[in-house]
Amino acid sequence: MQDVTTGLKRSIAIARKAGVAKSQIIVDPGIGFGKSFAQNYELLAKLPELAKLGYPLLVGTSRKGFLGATLARDGKPAPADQRIWATAATVTACILGGAHIVRVHDVAEMAEVVRTADCLLNPKALRG
Repeated sequence: MQDVTTGLKRSIAIARKAGVAKSQIIVDPGIGFGKSFAQNYELLAKLPELAKLGYPLLVGTSRKGFLGATLARDGKPAPADQRIWATAATVTACILGGAHIVRVHDVAEMAEVVRTADCLLNPKALRG
């Protein structure tokens, strides 16, 4: 977590110094890239800390390898096309943890997940 936070802060500083407007910056913790199974879950659990950086947070967990490992049977990771429910769980966690944008494969299904997670955060957003 510390390495990711430090890296994001460094990248933000470089972008700002280069003249990139704050409104043009989005941060992505890089779930699944160079991280262990446990590190991916740690980042997801600590997304609120990354949200405190003050920039929109983008997270992509859709069909990732760590989800395949989570759902493994007989020592074999679940195939990517069988990770939709694990993706739904992590997308919900991301929204509840402060993510503004989620990158997904199953767009229609995950749009429903996001709408539901948004209503958990803001019950007044319920549609009648």
